[in-house]
Amino acid sequence: MNSYTDLVRVGVAGATGYTGVELLRLLARHPGVRIAAAMGSPGAAPRLVPSLKSLWDAPVDGLDLDALAESTDAVFLALPDQAAADVAPSLVARGKRVFDLSGAFRLRNAELRQRWYPGTLEQPPAVVYGLTERNRDLLRDSTLVACAGCYPTAAILGLQPLLQAGLVNLSGAPIIIDAKSGVSGAGKTPSERTHFSECHGSLSAYGVFDHRHAAEIEQELGTPVTFVPHLVPIDRGILETIYATLEPGVDEAAIAATLHAAYDDSPFVRLTGGDLPEIKHVAHTNFCDIGWKVNPRTRQLVLIVCIDNLVKGASGQAVQNFNVAFGFDERLGLN
Repeated sequence: MNSYTDLVRVGVAGATGYTGVELLRLLARHPGVRIAAAMGSPGAAPRLVPSLKSLWDAPVDGLDLDALAESTDAVFLALPDQAAADVAPSLVARGKRVFDLSGAFRLRNAELRQRWYPGTLEQPPAVVYGLTERNRDLLRDSTLVACAGCYPTAAILGLQPLLQAGLVNLSGAPIIIDAKSGVSGAGKTPSERTHFSECHGSLSAYGVFDHRHAAEIEQELGTPVTFVPHLVPIDRGILETIYATLEPGVDEAAIAATLHAAYDDSPFVRLTGGDLPEIKHVAHTNFCDIGWKVNPRTRQLVLIVCIDNLVKGASGQAVQNFNVAFGFDERLGLN
């Protein structure tokens, strides 16, 4: 259990973005923390943020590394990749426990990291990949947690137990991950793609064979996948339809038994079986819902996995990682 006699002092860097605001909303109701600092990106001008009213009424200043380190025990980085890569090692060196929501430290392979996150010049030692349900034991002694990406969270939670149990046939058709995300997944900086008149009433694929989350998914699953993300005109949420071929003799009961063995002690994974989940079931929550169907004639498995991209796919999972790392009940601040 948590050994802190006082509240854990936490800071959020990048507090004005979607994930930063979501972090402050969650941390404000966490009984074991005190929000000690809320800062923007490096060089940002101080400003009041209307969406933080009653959570953080002071101006959000630009990032001041010294002030952030002096006032906190733990820091959440909701910064762009380059900024997170610059400041995380320094915070760790000053004895802070860091939970990084960017992709800067997720990839362990140096060549892939250079391609997708060129601003990360060096991977600090002992980085823990922050997918809570799969790495609880490593999180307990962590100092730098690279919180999992939103698309990878859904894909890995659905597939990894089945692959580790040898239920999926990897010699034939590839695993296909057809993923759809709300517009907030693109971040707060406006672009032509996320402009209301461009995405409203439409559905579009992007990043086909060229999305950095594919490398993250393949790293954790240990096998190639075909990953195709889509932008859907909703605020938040991810739904992934995953197709895989099963080994002979594997049926729905085997899928159910394997997933229940993996997640029956995980409070935020809900297994729905043939009652397939929907985005509205998980929106504004830290739940990951997993449903499945098996075609016994073709041995084809279809997994449906849903999360809220801003909560379980980002800020909620960061708080969940924090809870495990600091010995709190995993659910604090998230129920």
